[in-house]
Amino acid sequence: MPELPEVEVVRGGLTPAVTGARVCRVRVLDSRSLRRHPGPSEDFVERLTGATLAHASRRGKYLWLPVTDASEALVVHLGMSGQLLLRDPNADVAKLTRIVLDVEQPAYGPVRIDFVDQRIFGSMAIDELVPTNDRPDERVPASVAHIARDPLDAHFDDRAFLDRLARRDTTIKRALLDQTLVSGIGNIYADEALWAARVHYDQPTRVLGRARARTLLGEVCAVLTRALAEGGTSFDAQYVNVNGASGYFSHSLNAYGQQGLPCPRCGTPIVREVFMNRGSHFCPRCQRIRL
Repeated sequence: MPELPEVEVVRGGLTPAVTGARVCRVRVLDSRSLRRHPGPSEDFVERLTGATLAHASRRGKYLWLPVTDASEALVVHLGMSGQLLLRDPNADVAKLTRIVLDVEQPAYGPVRIDFVDQRIFGSMAIDELVPTNDRPDERVPASVAHIARDPLDAHFDDRAFLDRLARRDTTIKRALLDQTLVSGIGNIYADEALWAARVHYDQPTRVLGRARARTLLGEVCAVLTRALAEGGTSFDAQYVNVNGASGYFSHSLNAYGQQGLPCPRCGTPIVREVFMNRGSHFCPRCQRIRL
């Protein structure tokens, strides 16, 4: 599943093409990709056609494009395999394309935006914009308002996060994946940050300690920043940027997907254990539970 770095790469690539662009035509090729839209396909097409798009915004794994008077936005969730691809208007439409937007960008002319989704877990929808709880002058889609800020957000409050984390009676990886506490981290980057901070994924938060929690938060930011610089993590063709290129952070992974290989720090084989219907990867020597 695309996580924060992958979605941010898509947002950054999309912004020049969509900012100030007018939507000339909307084609819904598969209405299943509109399951989060509050209305039929015809409503989606009617409300979006003729609208002018603003710059792409993101919170966690959600993308949105404010439209026309900025009272509502086109919200995109990439799900497991969703892609937003910029195409020449005359290019062939790929088989797994679900929604097509033809736009006219003042600086670049006509551009086509294809929403491609192999597994159809992603979606597009039009949603109203509402003020955020912590900054009333900032507006986000109503469907995104419950999502916490991510650690790379300029308004992320480190102290408030550490305070909330200390009050949670859970384990640390569960906390990192809780989108109401902190967003955008996901399984890959949680494993990488925990490895870097030498914290076991099942470490109880009540005895983690503020100093170790602060160190872990620093490693989360460092891992996300490195992944973003390398274009995200691609294991197959399902995640690509807006030009169809893959990220290469997969070559920099120390823990995730490295089971059986020596820990880069101590040489002990990396272990994978089942966790929340997925896997957790860690070094049993470097990352021990402390009680």
